Amino acid sequence: MRPAFAASIPSPPNNIFEVGPLNIHYYGLVIGVGVVLAIMVMTRRYERYGGDPALAERVLMWAVGLGFVGARLAYVLPRFEAVTADGFWHVLAIWEGGLALYGGLITGAIVAVWLFRRHQGDTPAILDAAAIGIPLAQGIGRWGNYFNQELFGTPSDLPWAVEIAERFRPAEYRDAATFHPAFLYESLWNLVVVILLILWIERRFDLRKGNLFLVYVALYGLARFSLEFIRTDAATLILGIRANQGVAALLVIASVVALIVRQRTDVISE
Repeated sequence: MRPAFAASIPSPPNNIFEVGPLNIHYYGLVIGVGVVLAIMVMTRRYERYGGDPALAERVLMWAVGLGFVGARLAYVLPRFEAVTADGFWHVLAIWEGGLALYGGLITGAIVAVWLFRRHQGDTPAILDAAAIGIPLAQGIGRWGNYFNQELFGTPSDLPWAVEIAERFRPAEYRDAATFHPAFLYESLWNLVVVILLILWIERRFDLRKGNLFLVYVALYGLARFSLEFIRTDAATLILGIRANQGVAALLVIASVVALIVRQRTDVISE
Protein backbone atom coordinates (compact mmCIF):
# COMPACT_ATOMS: atom_id res chain seq x y z
CA MET A 1 0.00 0.00 0.00
CA ARG A 2 1.14 3.53 -0.73
CA PRO A 3 1.78 5.58 2.48
CA ALA A 4 -0.97 8.11 3.14
CA PHE A 5 1.56 10.96 3.45
CA ALA A 6 3.37 10.21 0.20
CA ALA A 7 3.29 12.93 -2.43
CA SER A 8 1.80 12.45 -5.87
CA ILE A 9 0.13 14.36 -8.69
CA PRO A 10 -3.63 14.17 -8.06
CA SER A 11 -5.91 13.01 -10.84
CA PRO A 12 -7.96 15.82 -12.39
CA PRO A 13 -11.46 16.26 -10.94
CA ASN A 14 -12.95 16.25 -14.46
CA ASN A 15 -11.96 16.71 -18.08
CA ILE A 16 -14.54 19.31 -19.10
CA PHE A 17 -15.90 22.67 -18.00
CA GLU A 18 -19.18 24.29 -18.94
CA VAL A 19 -19.64 27.62 -20.69
CA GLY A 20 -23.39 28.13 -20.87
CA PRO A 21 -24.78 25.20 -22.87
CA LEU A 22 -21.33 24.19 -24.13
CA ASN A 23 -19.09 21.49 -22.67
CA ILE A 24 -15.47 22.46 -23.29
CA HIS A 25 -12.99 19.58 -23.12
CA TYR A 26 -9.66 20.43 -21.52
CA TYR A 27 -7.99 17.98 -23.91
CA GLY A 28 -9.01 19.95 -26.98
CA LEU A 29 -8.45 23.30 -25.30
CA VAL A 30 -4.88 22.51 -24.24
CA ILE A 31 -3.99 21.09 -27.64
CA GLY A 32 -5.55 24.13 -29.31
CA VAL A 33 -3.44 26.51 -27.21
CA GLY A 34 -0.32 24.58 -28.12
CA VAL A 35 -1.14 24.65 -31.82
CA VAL A 36 -1.90 28.39 -31.87
CA LEU A 37 1.36 29.21 -30.10
CA ALA A 38 3.28 26.90 -32.42
CA ILE A 39 1.88 28.59 -35.52
CA MET A 40 2.75 32.02 -34.11
CA VAL A 41 6.31 30.95 -33.30
CA MET A 42 6.86 29.25 -36.65
CA THR A 43 5.47 32.21 -38.59
CA ARG A 44 7.70 34.69 -36.77
CA ARG A 45 10.78 32.53 -37.13
CA TYR A 46 10.10 32.02 -40.84
CA GLU A 47 9.84 35.80 -41.23
CA ARG A 48 13.13 36.19 -39.36
CA TYR A 49 14.71 33.82 -41.89
CA GLY A 50 13.54 36.20 -44.64
CA GLY A 51 10.33 34.42 -45.64
CA ASP A 52 6.81 35.70 -46.21
CA PRO A 53 4.86 35.31 -42.92
CA ALA A 54 1.50 35.39 -44.73
CA LEU A 55 2.52 32.36 -46.81
CA ALA A 56 3.78 30.58 -43.71
CA GLU A 57 0.51 31.18 -41.86
CA ARG A 58 -1.63 29.91 -44.75
CA VAL A 59 0.45 26.79 -45.30
CA LEU A 60 0.71 25.98 -41.61
CA MET A 61 -3.05 26.16 -41.17
CA TRP A 62 -3.42 23.50 -43.88
CA ALA A 63 -0.56 21.43 -42.49
CA VAL A 64 -2.02 21.50 -38.97
CA GLY A 65 -5.55 20.70 -40.13
CA LEU A 66 -4.52 17.75 -42.28
CA GLY A 67 -1.97 16.76 -39.67
CA PHE A 68 -4.80 16.26 -37.18
CA VAL A 69 -6.54 14.02 -39.73
CA GLY A 70 -3.36 11.99 -40.15
CA ALA A 71 -2.85 11.77 -36.40
CA ARG A 72 -6.39 10.54 -35.83
CA LEU A 73 -6.25 7.99 -38.63
CA ALA A 74 -2.92 6.65 -37.40
CA TYR A 75 -4.48 6.14 -33.97
CA VAL A 76 -7.84 4.73 -35.08
CA LEU A 77 -6.85 2.29 -37.82
CA PRO A 78 -4.82 -0.12 -35.64
CA ARG A 79 -7.62 -0.13 -33.01
CA PHE A 80 -10.65 0.33 -35.23
CA GLU A 81 -12.85 -2.26 -33.49
CA ALA A 82 -12.13 -0.90 -30.01
CA VAL A 83 -12.69 2.73 -31.04
CA THR A 84 -15.98 2.00 -32.82
CA ALA A 85 -17.31 -0.51 -30.27
CA ASP A 86 -19.88 2.02 -29.02
CA GLY A 87 -20.63 3.50 -32.43
CA PHE A 88 -18.82 4.47 -35.61
CA TRP A 89 -19.09 8.16 -34.73
CA HIS A 90 -16.36 7.65 -32.10
CA VAL A 91 -13.89 7.77 -34.98
CA LEU A 92 -14.43 11.55 -34.88
CA ALA A 93 -14.37 11.90 -31.08
CA ILE A 94 -10.88 13.30 -30.70
CA TRP A 95 -11.90 14.88 -27.38
CA GLU A 96 -11.85 11.35 -25.96
CA GLY A 97 -8.13 11.21 -26.72
CA GLY A 98 -6.35 9.33 -29.44
CA LEU A 99 -3.98 11.29 -31.66
CA ALA A 100 -0.90 9.47 -32.90
CA LEU A 101 1.92 12.02 -33.00
CA TYR A 102 3.91 10.35 -35.74
CA GLY A 103 0.85 10.16 -37.97
CA GLY A 104 0.24 13.87 -37.51
CA LEU A 105 3.89 14.85 -37.79
CA ILE A 106 4.48 12.92 -41.02
CA THR A 107 1.21 14.06 -42.62
CA GLY A 108 1.72 17.68 -41.60
CA ALA A 109 5.34 17.70 -42.80
CA ILE A 110 4.39 16.26 -46.20
CA VAL A 111 1.60 18.82 -46.64
CA ALA A 112 3.83 21.73 -45.57
CA VAL A 113 6.74 20.75 -47.80
CA TRP A 114 4.47 20.22 -50.81
CA LEU A 115 2.69 23.55 -50.38
CA PHE A 116 5.87 25.52 -49.77
CA ARG A 117 7.45 24.09 -52.88
CA ARG A 118 4.31 24.76 -54.88
CA HIS A 119 4.31 28.42 -53.80
CA GLN A 120 8.09 28.86 -54.11
CA GLY A 121 8.55 29.24 -50.37
CA ASP A 122 11.72 28.52 -48.43
CA THR A 123 11.16 24.90 -47.40
CA PRO A 124 14.34 24.43 -45.30
CA ALA A 125 13.52 27.66 -43.41
CA ILE A 126 10.02 26.54 -42.46
CA LEU A 127 11.42 23.18 -41.32
CA ASP A 128 13.86 24.97 -39.03
CA ALA A 129 10.99 27.09 -37.74
CA ALA A 130 9.00 23.92 -37.12
CA ALA A 131 11.91 22.50 -35.10
CA ILE A 132 10.93 25.01 -32.41
CA GLY A 133 7.17 25.22 -32.96
CA ILE A 134 6.42 21.49 -32.92
CA PRO A 135 8.10 20.61 -29.59
CA LEU A 136 6.55 23.73 -28.06
CA ALA A 137 3.10 22.50 -29.11
CA GLN A 138 3.91 19.02 -27.81
CA GLY A 139 5.18 20.34 -24.50
CA ILE A 140 1.89 22.15 -23.93
CA GLY A 141 -0.44 19.69 -25.61
CA ARG A 142 0.69 16.66 -23.61
CA TRP A 143 -1.13 18.10 -20.60
CA GLY A 144 -4.34 17.29 -22.44
CA ASN A 145 -3.49 13.65 -21.74
CA TYR A 146 -3.41 14.45 -18.03
CA PHE A 147 -7.00 15.69 -18.10
CA ASN A 148 -8.08 12.55 -19.98
CA GLN A 149 -6.09 10.36 -17.54
CA GLU A 150 -4.17 8.69 -20.34
CA LEU A 151 -0.56 8.36 -21.47
CA PHE A 152 0.67 7.20 -18.08
CA GLY A 153 3.32 4.58 -17.49
CA THR A 154 3.81 1.63 -15.22
CA PRO A 155 3.01 1.81 -11.47
CA SER A 156 5.31 4.06 -9.46
CA ASP A 157 5.71 5.34 -5.89
CA LEU A 158 7.86 8.31 -6.87
CA PRO A 159 6.80 11.68 -5.38
CA TRP A 160 5.72 12.91 -8.82
CA ALA A 161 3.72 9.79 -9.71
CA VAL A 162 0.25 10.57 -11.03
CA GLU A 163 -2.94 9.24 -9.47
CA ILE A 164 -5.19 7.44 -11.97
CA ALA A 165 -8.84 6.61 -11.34
CA GLU A 166 -9.55 2.89 -11.29
CA ARG A 167 -11.70 2.95 -14.44
CA PHE A 168 -8.75 4.22 -16.48
CA ARG A 169 -6.19 1.70 -15.22
CA PRO A 170 -5.15 -1.29 -17.35
CA ALA A 171 -6.53 -4.59 -16.09
CA GLU A 172 -3.10 -5.87 -15.06
CA TYR A 173 -2.56 -2.78 -12.88
CA ARG A 174 -6.04 -2.49 -11.40
CA ASP A 175 -4.71 -2.59 -7.83
CA ALA A 176 -2.14 0.16 -8.38
CA ALA A 177 -3.03 3.76 -7.56
CA THR A 178 -0.15 5.86 -8.88
CA PHE A 179 1.82 5.61 -12.11
CA HIS A 180 4.72 7.17 -13.96
CA PRO A 181 3.39 10.40 -15.56
CA ALA A 182 4.67 9.61 -19.07
CA PHE A 183 2.82 12.66 -20.39
CA LEU A 184 4.81 14.86 -17.98
CA TYR A 185 8.13 13.30 -18.95
CA GLU A 186 7.42 13.90 -22.62
CA SER A 187 6.17 17.43 -21.97
CA LEU A 188 9.29 18.40 -20.02
CA TRP A 189 11.60 16.80 -22.58
CA ASN A 190 10.01 18.76 -25.40
CA LEU A 191 10.37 22.03 -23.50
CA VAL A 192 14.03 21.16 -22.80
CA VAL A 193 14.48 20.49 -26.53
CA VAL A 194 13.09 23.96 -27.34
CA ILE A 195 15.61 25.54 -24.97
CA LEU A 196 18.49 23.44 -26.31
CA LEU A 197 17.68 24.24 -29.92
CA ILE A 198 17.25 27.99 -29.38
CA LEU A 199 19.84 28.78 -26.73
CA TRP A 200 22.62 26.33 -27.54
CA ILE A 201 22.52 24.25 -30.72
CA GLU A 202 21.31 27.00 -33.04
CA ARG A 203 23.93 29.43 -31.70
CA ARG A 204 26.80 27.03 -31.06
CA PHE A 205 26.78 25.08 -34.33
CA ASP A 206 26.85 26.36 -37.88
CA LEU A 207 24.04 24.17 -39.17
CA ARG A 208 22.97 24.11 -42.77
CA LYS A 209 19.47 25.52 -43.23
CA GLY A 210 16.94 22.76 -42.60
CA ASN A 211 19.22 20.73 -40.35
CA LEU A 212 17.82 22.10 -37.09
CA PHE A 213 14.67 20.14 -37.89
CA LEU A 214 16.73 16.96 -38.22
CA VAL A 215 18.24 17.62 -34.77
CA TYR A 216 14.72 17.98 -33.34
CA VAL A 217 13.60 14.69 -34.94
CA ALA A 218 16.59 12.86 -33.46
CA LEU A 219 16.12 14.34 -29.98
CA TYR A 220 12.40 13.61 -29.88
CA GLY A 221 12.96 10.12 -31.26
CA LEU A 222 15.39 9.33 -28.45
CA ALA A 223 12.86 10.40 -25.85
CA ARG A 224 9.97 8.56 -27.48
CA PHE A 225 12.01 5.36 -27.84
CA SER A 226 12.85 5.49 -24.12
CA LEU A 227 9.34 6.33 -22.94
CA GLU A 228 7.81 3.43 -24.84
CA PHE A 229 9.42 1.08 -22.31
CA ILE A 230 7.09 2.34 -19.56
CA ARG A 231 3.94 3.20 -21.52
CA THR A 232 0.94 0.98 -20.78
CA ASP A 233 -1.50 2.06 -23.49
CA ALA A 234 -2.48 -0.45 -26.15
CA ALA A 235 -0.02 -0.61 -29.03
CA THR A 236 0.60 -2.57 -32.21
CA LEU A 237 3.56 -4.91 -31.82
CA ILE A 238 5.98 -5.50 -34.69
CA LEU A 239 8.67 -8.14 -34.18
CA GLY A 240 7.95 -8.01 -30.47
CA ILE A 241 8.39 -4.26 -30.00
CA ARG A 242 5.86 -1.44 -29.90
CA ALA A 243 5.31 0.06 -33.34
CA ASN A 244 5.99 3.63 -32.20
CA GLN A 245 9.22 2.50 -30.59
CA GLY A 246 10.35 1.01 -33.87
CA VAL A 247 9.35 4.16 -35.75
CA ALA A 248 11.24 6.28 -33.23
CA ALA A 249 14.40 4.21 -33.64
CA LEU A 250 14.22 4.41 -37.43
CA LEU A 251 13.67 8.17 -37.35
CA VAL A 252 16.63 8.71 -35.03
CA ILE A 253 18.89 6.74 -37.35
CA ALA A 254 17.53 8.38 -40.50
CA SER A 255 17.72 11.91 -39.10
CA VAL A 256 21.28 11.48 -37.80
CA VAL A 257 22.46 10.04 -41.12
CA ALA A 258 20.72 12.81 -43.06
CA LEU A 259 22.18 15.44 -40.73
CA ILE A 260 25.74 14.14 -41.21
CA VAL A 261 25.36 13.85 -44.99
CA ARG A 262 23.81 17.32 -45.39
CA GLN A 263 26.42 18.99 -43.18
CA ARG A 264 29.31 17.30 -45.00
CA THR A 265 27.81 18.10 -48.38
CA ASP A 266 27.55 21.74 -47.36
CA VAL A 267 31.20 21.83 -46.20
CA ILE A 268 32.42 20.14 -49.39
CA SER A 269 30.43 22.51 -51.61
CA GLU A 270 32.14 25.45 -49.89
